[in-house]
Amino acid sequence: MASGTSALPVLVAGGGIGGLAAALALVKRGFAVTVLEQSPEIGEIGAGIQLGPNAFAAFDALGVGERARGRAVYTDCMVMHDALDETCVGRIPTGEAFRARFGNPYAVIHRVDVHRSLLEGAQESGHVEFHTSTRVTQVEQRPGRVTVTDSHGKTFTGQALIGADGVKSVVREQYVGDAARVTGHVVYRAVVDKKDFPVELQWNAASIWVGPNCHLVHYPLRGGEQYNVVVTFHSREAEQWGVTEGSREEVQSYFQGIHAKPRQLIDLPRSWKRWATADREPIGNWTFGRATLLGDAAHPTTQYMAQGACMAMEDAVTLGEALRVHASAGDRAWEPAFDLYQRSRIARTARIVLSSREMGRIYHAKGVERLVRNDLWRGRTPERFYDALEWLYGWKVDNCLAAH
Repeated sequence: MASGTSALPVLVAGGGIGGLAAALALVKRGFAVTVLEQSPEIGEIGAGIQLGPNAFAAFDALGVGERARGRAVYTDCMVMHDALDETCVGRIPTGEAFRARFGNPYAVIHRVDVHRSLLEGAQESGHVEFHTSTRVTQVEQRPGRVTVTDSHGKTFTGQALIGADGVKSVVREQYVGDAARVTGHVVYRAVVDKKDFPVELQWNAASIWVGPNCHLVHYPLRGGEQYNVVVTFHSREAEQWGVTEGSREEVQSYFQGIHAKPRQLIDLPRSWKRWATADREPIGNWTFGRATLLGDAAHPTTQYMAQGACMAMEDAVTLGEALRVHASAGDRAWEPAFDLYQRSRIARTARIVLSSREMGRIYHAKGVERLVRNDLWRGRTPERFYDALEWLYGWKVDNCLAAH
Protein backbone atom coordinates (compact mmCIF):
# COMPACT_ATOMS: atom_id res chain seq x y z
CA MET A 1 0.00 0.00 0.00
CA ALA A 2 2.85 2.38 0.78
CA SER A 3 4.00 2.51 -2.83
CA GLY A 4 2.67 5.58 -4.55
CA THR A 5 1.37 7.11 -1.35
CA SER A 6 2.67 9.91 0.82
CA ALA A 7 6.31 9.76 1.81
CA LEU A 8 5.31 10.77 5.31
CA PRO A 9 5.65 8.17 8.08
CA VAL A 10 2.80 6.85 10.16
CA LEU A 11 2.92 8.31 13.67
CA VAL A 12 2.45 6.03 16.65
CA ALA A 13 1.88 7.71 20.01
CA GLY A 14 3.26 5.35 22.64
CA GLY A 15 6.18 2.95 22.74
CA GLY A 16 4.65 0.26 24.95
CA ILE A 17 3.46 -3.17 23.88
CA GLY A 18 0.56 -1.81 21.81
CA GLY A 19 2.63 0.89 20.13
CA LEU A 20 5.45 -1.48 19.17
CA ALA A 21 2.99 -4.08 17.91
CA ALA A 22 1.31 -1.40 15.79
CA ALA A 23 4.71 -0.33 14.44
CA LEU A 24 5.51 -3.91 13.39
CA ALA A 25 2.11 -4.35 11.73
CA LEU A 26 2.57 -1.09 9.80
CA VAL A 27 6.09 -2.00 8.69
CA LYS A 28 4.72 -5.28 7.32
CA ARG A 29 2.37 -3.20 5.16
CA GLY A 30 5.31 -1.18 3.80
CA PHE A 31 5.12 1.97 5.92
CA ALA A 32 7.83 3.91 7.68
CA VAL A 33 6.86 4.51 11.31
CA THR A 34 7.72 7.18 13.85
CA VAL A 35 7.13 6.14 17.46
CA LEU A 36 6.68 8.95 20.00
CA GLU A 37 7.30 7.81 23.58
CA GLN A 38 6.86 10.09 26.57
CA SER A 39 9.37 8.24 28.80
CA PRO A 40 13.11 9.00 28.61
CA GLU A 41 13.74 5.58 27.10
CA ILE A 42 11.82 2.86 25.30
CA GLY A 43 11.06 0.33 28.00
CA GLU A 44 8.40 -1.35 30.06
CA ILE A 45 7.51 -1.60 33.73
CA GLY A 46 5.45 -4.20 35.49
CA ALA A 47 5.86 -7.83 36.34
CA GLY A 48 4.48 -11.01 34.82
CA ILE A 49 1.62 -11.36 32.38
CA GLN A 50 -0.25 -14.34 31.00
CA LEU A 51 -0.37 -15.19 27.31
CA GLY A 52 -3.24 -17.12 25.78
CA PRO A 53 -3.06 -18.88 22.41
CA ASN A 54 -4.42 -15.71 20.79
CA ALA A 55 -1.31 -13.83 21.92
CA PHE A 56 0.98 -16.34 20.20
CA ALA A 57 -1.08 -16.09 17.01
CA ALA A 58 -0.49 -12.33 17.16
CA PHE A 59 3.24 -12.71 17.86
CA ASP A 60 3.57 -14.95 14.81
CA ALA A 61 1.66 -12.51 12.60
CA LEU A 62 3.98 -9.70 13.76
CA GLY A 63 7.07 -11.76 12.98
CA VAL A 64 8.38 -12.15 16.55
CA GLY A 65 6.83 -15.48 17.51
CA GLU A 66 10.09 -17.35 18.05
CA ARG A 67 11.55 -14.56 20.19
CA ALA A 68 8.52 -14.53 22.47
CA ARG A 69 8.31 -18.32 22.66
CA GLY A 70 11.92 -18.50 23.75
CA ARG A 71 11.27 -16.17 26.70
CA ALA A 72 7.99 -17.66 27.93
CA VAL A 73 7.32 -20.31 30.57
CA TYR A 74 4.80 -22.93 29.47
CA THR A 75 2.39 -23.91 32.20
CA ASP A 76 0.85 -27.32 32.86
CA CYS A 77 -2.46 -25.81 33.86
CA MET A 78 -4.47 -22.89 35.10
CA VAL A 79 -5.77 -23.63 38.59
CA MET A 80 -8.15 -21.87 40.98
CA HIS A 81 -8.27 -22.51 44.72
CA ASP A 82 -10.60 -21.11 47.35
CA ALA A 83 -8.41 -18.88 49.51
CA LEU A 84 -10.44 -19.56 52.65
CA ASP A 85 -10.28 -23.35 52.81
CA GLU A 86 -7.68 -24.32 50.13
CA THR A 87 -10.14 -26.42 48.12
CA CYS A 88 -9.57 -26.68 44.36
CA VAL A 89 -12.38 -24.90 42.53
CA GLY A 90 -11.27 -25.55 38.96
CA ARG A 91 -8.33 -26.80 36.93
CA ILE A 92 -7.78 -26.23 33.20
CA PRO A 93 -4.97 -28.37 31.73
CA THR A 94 -2.87 -26.40 29.23
CA GLY A 95 -0.81 -29.24 27.81
CA GLU A 96 -1.10 -31.22 24.61
CA ALA A 97 -4.90 -31.32 24.40
CA PHE A 98 -5.12 -27.57 24.97
CA ARG A 99 -2.55 -26.87 22.23
CA ALA A 100 -4.33 -29.22 19.85
CA ARG A 101 -7.62 -27.43 20.47
CA PHE A 102 -6.36 -23.87 20.08
CA GLY A 103 -3.28 -24.29 17.90
CA ASN A 104 -0.99 -22.51 20.37
CA PRO A 105 0.13 -22.82 23.99
CA TYR A 106 -0.71 -21.03 27.20
CA ALA A 107 2.25 -19.37 28.85
CA VAL A 108 3.41 -16.84 31.39
CA ILE A 109 6.15 -14.31 30.77
CA HIS A 110 7.70 -11.18 32.21
CA ARG A 111 6.11 -8.10 30.69
CA VAL A 112 9.58 -6.75 29.92
CA ASP A 113 10.28 -9.84 27.78
CA VAL A 114 7.15 -9.26 25.69
CA HIS A 115 8.20 -5.67 25.15
CA ARG A 116 11.78 -6.68 24.33
CA SER A 117 10.63 -9.18 21.70
CA LEU A 118 8.54 -6.53 19.95
CA LEU A 119 11.23 -3.86 20.29
CA GLU A 120 13.91 -6.07 18.76
CA GLY A 121 11.65 -6.77 15.80
CA ALA A 122 10.94 -3.07 15.33
CA GLN A 123 14.60 -2.08 15.58
CA GLU A 124 15.77 -4.78 13.20
CA SER A 125 13.19 -3.78 10.59
CA GLY A 126 15.10 -0.58 9.92
CA HIS A 127 11.83 1.27 9.29
CA VAL A 128 10.91 2.46 12.78
CA GLU A 129 12.26 5.72 14.18
CA PHE A 130 11.98 6.37 17.92
CA HIS A 131 11.66 9.68 19.75
CA THR A 132 11.80 9.50 23.55
CA SER A 133 10.86 12.17 26.12
CA THR A 134 8.14 13.06 23.63
CA ARG A 135 4.69 13.38 25.16
CA VAL A 136 1.98 14.17 22.65
CA THR A 137 -0.20 17.04 23.86
CA GLN A 138 -2.23 18.05 20.79
CA VAL A 139 -3.38 16.54 17.50
CA GLU A 140 -4.31 18.54 14.41
CA GLN A 141 -5.59 17.12 11.13
CA ARG A 142 -5.44 18.56 7.65
CA PRO A 143 -6.27 16.87 4.36
CA GLY A 144 -3.94 13.89 3.93
CA ARG A 145 -1.92 14.42 7.09
CA VAL A 146 -1.88 14.52 10.87
CA THR A 147 0.38 16.79 12.94
CA VAL A 148 1.03 16.25 16.62
CA THR A 149 2.67 18.66 19.03
CA ASP A 150 4.63 17.44 22.04
CA SER A 151 5.07 19.00 25.47
CA HIS A 152 8.21 20.85 24.29
CA GLY A 153 6.38 22.44 21.36
CA LYS A 154 8.01 20.22 18.76
CA THR A 155 5.79 19.00 15.92
CA PHE A 156 5.69 15.73 13.99
CA THR A 157 3.68 15.20 10.83
CA GLY A 158 2.53 11.87 9.41
CA GLN A 159 0.00 10.46 7.03
CA ALA A 160 -1.95 8.94 9.95
CA LEU A 161 -1.79 8.62 13.73
CA ILE A 162 -2.19 5.53 15.89
CA GLY A 163 -2.99 6.54 19.47
CA ALA A 164 -1.39 3.75 21.50
CA ASP A 165 -0.61 6.02 24.43
CA GLY A 166 -2.08 3.86 27.14
CA VAL A 167 -4.75 4.02 29.79
CA LYS A 168 -4.43 7.79 30.19
CA SER A 169 -4.30 8.46 26.45
CA VAL A 170 -3.92 12.07 25.38
CA VAL A 171 -5.23 11.17 21.93
CA ARG A 172 -8.38 9.68 23.44
CA GLU A 173 -8.78 12.66 25.75
CA GLN A 174 -8.76 15.04 22.76
CA TYR A 175 -11.25 13.09 20.67
CA VAL A 176 -13.44 11.35 23.27
CA GLY A 177 -12.86 13.07 26.61
CA ASP A 178 -14.63 10.43 28.68
CA ALA A 179 -14.05 9.85 32.37
CA ALA A 180 -12.25 6.85 33.81
CA ARG A 181 -14.20 4.42 35.97
CA VAL A 182 -12.10 3.94 39.09
CA THR A 183 -12.84 0.48 40.49
CA GLY A 184 -11.63 0.83 44.07
CA HIS A 185 -9.69 -2.39 43.50
CA VAL A 186 -5.97 -2.15 44.29
CA VAL A 187 -3.37 -4.46 42.77
CA TYR A 188 0.03 -5.11 44.29
CA ARG A 189 2.63 -6.71 42.01
CA ALA A 190 6.11 -8.04 42.69
CA VAL A 191 8.66 -10.54 41.39
CA VAL A 192 10.31 -12.93 43.85
CA ASP A 193 13.43 -15.05 43.28
CA LYS A 194 12.90 -18.81 43.34
CA LYS A 195 15.14 -19.25 46.38
CA ASP A 196 12.80 -17.04 48.39
CA PHE A 197 9.57 -18.59 47.11
CA PRO A 198 7.81 -21.34 49.13
CA VAL A 199 8.65 -24.77 47.75
CA GLU A 200 5.09 -25.95 48.37
CA LEU A 201 3.82 -23.29 45.94
CA GLN A 202 6.41 -23.74 43.20
CA TRP A 203 3.87 -25.04 40.74
CA ASN A 204 4.21 -24.86 36.97
CA ALA A 205 0.79 -23.26 36.75
CA ALA A 206 -1.01 -19.97 36.48
CA SER A 207 -2.48 -20.12 39.99
CA ILE A 208 -5.17 -18.02 41.59
CA TRP A 209 -6.52 -18.09 45.13
CA VAL A 210 -9.95 -16.42 45.27
CA GLY A 211 -11.32 -14.91 48.47
CA PRO A 212 -13.87 -12.42 49.74
CA ASN A 213 -13.06 -9.01 48.25
CA CYS A 214 -9.57 -10.20 47.33
CA HIS A 215 -7.47 -12.70 45.41
CA LEU A 216 -3.84 -13.79 45.07
CA VAL A 217 -2.00 -14.96 41.93
CA HIS A 218 1.37 -16.64 41.42
CA TYR A 219 3.23 -18.28 38.55
CA PRO A 220 6.82 -18.89 37.41
CA LEU A 221 8.85 -16.55 35.21
CA ARG A 222 12.16 -16.73 33.33
CA GLY A 223 12.66 -20.45 33.32
CA GLY A 224 11.30 -20.81 36.83
CA GLU A 225 14.09 -18.73 38.37
CA GLN A 226 11.56 -16.13 39.52
CA TYR A 227 7.91 -16.07 40.53
CA ASN A 228 5.33 -13.43 39.81
CA VAL A 229 3.16 -12.49 42.80
CA VAL A 230 0.00 -10.41 42.39
CA VAL A 231 -2.50 -9.63 45.11
CA THR A 232 -5.72 -7.66 44.71
CA PHE A 233 -8.09 -6.25 47.29
CA HIS A 234 -10.99 -3.82 47.61
CA SER A 235 -9.56 -0.65 49.11
CA ARG A 236 -10.98 0.97 52.22
CA GLU A 237 -9.92 4.36 50.84
CA ALA A 238 -11.18 6.56 48.01
CA GLU A 239 -8.74 5.64 45.26
CA GLN A 240 -7.30 7.66 42.41
CA TRP A 241 -6.18 5.92 39.24
CA GLY A 242 -2.41 5.47 39.17
CA VAL A 243 0.75 3.61 40.15
CA THR A 244 2.69 4.26 43.36
CA GLU A 245 5.13 2.50 45.63
CA GLY A 246 3.35 -0.04 47.80
CA SER A 247 3.31 -0.41 51.57
CA ARG A 248 4.03 -3.78 53.12
CA GLU A 249 1.84 -2.86 56.08
CA GLU A 250 -1.10 -1.94 53.87
CA VAL A 251 -1.12 -5.10 51.82
CA GLN A 252 -0.82 -7.32 54.89
CA SER A 253 -3.78 -5.60 56.52
CA TYR A 254 -6.21 -6.79 53.83
CA PHE A 255 -5.83 -10.57 53.98
CA GLN A 256 -7.07 -11.52 57.43
CA GLY A 257 -8.93 -14.83 57.40
CA ILE A 258 -7.12 -16.13 54.32
CA HIS A 259 -5.70 -19.67 54.61
CA ALA A 260 -2.07 -19.76 55.75
CA LYS A 261 -0.84 -21.40 52.55
CA PRO A 262 -1.74 -18.58 50.15
CA ARG A 263 -1.34 -15.89 52.78
CA GLN A 264 2.41 -16.46 52.93
CA LEU A 265 2.60 -14.92 49.46
CA ILE A 266 2.09 -11.44 50.87
CA ASP A 267 5.06 -11.84 53.22
CA LEU A 268 7.54 -12.54 50.41
CA PRO A 269 8.28 -9.34 48.43
CA ARG A 270 10.82 -6.85 49.68
CA SER A 271 9.08 -4.15 47.66
CA TRP A 272 5.75 -3.80 45.88
CA LYS A 273 4.32 -1.67 43.09
CA ARG A 274 0.77 -0.52 43.83
CA TRP A 275 -1.81 -0.07 41.05
CA ALA A 276 -5.13 1.61 41.80
CA THR A 277 -7.13 0.25 38.87
CA ALA A 278 -9.70 1.71 36.51
CA ASP A 279 -11.28 1.03 33.16
CA ARG A 280 -13.58 3.01 30.87
CA GLU A 281 -16.99 2.34 29.42
CA PRO A 282 -16.69 0.71 25.98
CA ILE A 283 -17.22 3.16 23.13
CA GLY A 284 -18.68 2.54 19.69
CA ASN A 285 -16.21 4.69 17.77
CA TRP A 286 -12.50 5.22 18.32
CA THR A 287 -11.53 6.46 14.83
CA PHE A 288 -11.45 10.15 13.98
CA GLY A 289 -10.41 10.91 10.42
CA ARG A 290 -6.82 9.76 10.07
CA ALA A 291 -6.40 9.07 13.78
CA THR A 292 -7.41 5.88 15.55
CA LEU A 293 -6.90 4.34 18.98
CA LEU A 294 -5.29 1.02 19.86
CA GLY A 295 -4.74 -1.09 22.98
CA ASP A 296 -5.42 0.47 26.37
CA ALA A 297 -6.10 3.82 24.73
CA ALA A 298 -9.07 2.25 22.92
CA HIS A 299 -10.39 -0.18 25.54
CA PRO A 300 -8.72 0.05 28.96
CA THR A 301 -9.74 -2.91 31.10
CA THR A 302 -9.18 -4.39 34.50
CA GLN A 303 -6.84 -7.35 34.85
CA TYR A 304 -9.31 -10.13 35.61
CA MET A 305 -9.35 -11.66 32.11
CA ALA A 306 -5.53 -11.43 31.81
CA GLN A 307 -5.95 -10.06 28.29
CA GLY A 308 -4.73 -6.45 28.21
CA ALA A 309 -1.48 -7.04 26.32
CA CYS A 310 -3.09 -9.78 24.22
CA MET A 311 -5.84 -7.42 23.04
CA ALA A 312 -3.33 -4.72 22.12
CA MET A 313 -1.41 -7.15 19.92
CA GLU A 314 -4.63 -8.43 18.37
CA ASP A 315 -5.54 -4.81 17.61
CA ALA A 316 -2.23 -4.27 15.83
CA VAL A 317 -2.56 -7.39 13.70
CA THR A 318 -6.15 -6.51 12.80
CA LEU A 319 -5.13 -2.98 11.85
CA GLY A 320 -2.48 -4.40 9.55
CA GLU A 321 -4.98 -6.77 7.95
CA ALA A 322 -7.49 -3.95 7.42
CA LEU A 323 -4.79 -1.93 5.65
CA ARG A 324 -3.98 -4.95 3.49
CA VAL A 325 -7.61 -5.32 2.42
CA HIS A 326 -7.80 -1.65 1.38
CA ALA A 327 -4.30 -1.40 -0.10
CA SER A 328 -5.61 -0.77 -3.61
CA ALA A 329 -7.08 2.55 -2.48
CA GLY A 330 -3.60 3.98 -1.98
CA ASP A 331 -3.49 7.11 0.11
CA ARG A 332 -7.29 7.10 0.36
CA ALA A 333 -7.23 3.78 2.25
CA TRP A 334 -6.88 5.17 5.75
CA GLU A 335 -10.51 5.99 6.46
CA PRO A 336 -12.01 2.71 5.17
CA ALA A 337 -9.18 0.69 6.71
CA PHE A 338 -9.63 2.36 10.09
CA ASP A 339 -13.37 1.77 9.86
CA LEU A 340 -12.88 -1.94 9.11
CA TYR A 341 -10.32 -2.19 11.91
CA GLN A 342 -12.61 -0.75 14.56
CA ARG A 343 -15.66 -2.67 13.36
CA SER A 344 -13.59 -5.82 13.75
CA ARG A 345 -12.48 -4.94 17.27
CA ILE A 346 -15.16 -2.97 19.13
CA ALA A 347 -17.48 -5.81 20.17
CA ARG A 348 -14.65 -8.21 21.02
CA THR A 349 -12.73 -5.74 23.15
CA ALA A 350 -15.92 -4.51 24.84
CA ARG A 351 -16.65 -8.12 25.72
CA ILE A 352 -13.24 -8.29 27.41
CA VAL A 353 -13.89 -5.09 29.39
CA LEU A 354 -17.34 -6.21 30.55
CA SER A 355 -16.31 -9.83 31.17
CA SER A 356 -13.36 -8.64 33.22
CA ARG A 357 -15.66 -6.64 35.48
CA GLU A 358 -17.86 -9.66 36.00
CA MET A 359 -14.90 -11.98 36.56
CA GLY A 360 -13.63 -9.65 39.26
CA ARG A 361 -16.98 -9.92 41.01
CA ILE A 362 -16.92 -13.72 40.76
CA TYR A 363 -13.35 -14.00 42.03
CA HIS A 364 -14.17 -11.82 45.02
CA ALA A 365 -17.47 -13.49 45.93
CA LYS A 366 -18.35 -13.95 49.57
CA GLY A 367 -21.06 -15.65 51.57
CA VAL A 368 -23.51 -17.75 49.58
CA GLU A 369 -22.26 -16.28 46.30
CA ARG A 370 -18.86 -17.84 47.05
CA LEU A 371 -20.53 -21.25 47.36
CA VAL A 372 -22.35 -20.74 44.06
CA ARG A 373 -19.07 -19.79 42.34
CA ASN A 374 -17.34 -22.89 43.62
CA ASP A 375 -20.19 -25.13 42.47
CA LEU A 376 -20.14 -23.57 39.00
CA TRP A 377 -16.65 -24.85 38.18
CA ARG A 378 -16.01 -27.77 40.52
CA GLY A 379 -15.75 -31.01 38.57
CA ARG A 380 -15.98 -29.37 35.14
CA THR A 381 -14.13 -31.35 32.48
CA PRO A 382 -11.30 -29.79 30.44
CA GLU A 383 -13.41 -30.00 27.30
CA ARG A 384 -16.15 -27.90 28.88
CA PHE A 385 -13.60 -25.28 29.91
CA TYR A 386 -12.14 -25.30 26.39
CA ASP A 387 -15.61 -24.81 24.88
CA ALA A 388 -16.19 -21.82 27.15
CA LEU A 389 -12.85 -20.31 26.10
CA GLU A 390 -13.23 -20.85 22.36
CA TRP A 391 -14.45 -17.28 21.72
CA LEU A 392 -11.32 -15.91 23.36
CA TYR A 393 -8.51 -18.29 22.46
CA GLY A 394 -9.81 -19.18 18.99
CA TRP A 395 -8.75 -15.79 17.58
CA LYS A 396 -6.42 -16.04 14.56
CA VAL A 397 -5.24 -13.79 11.78
CA ASP A 398 -7.52 -15.44 9.23
CA ASN A 399 -10.65 -14.78 11.32
CA CYS A 400 -9.76 -11.37 12.75
CA LEU A 401 -11.65 -9.13 10.31
CA ALA A 402 -15.34 -8.35 10.40
CA ALA A 403 -17.35 -9.07 7.23
CA HIS A 404 -16.38 -6.53 4.62
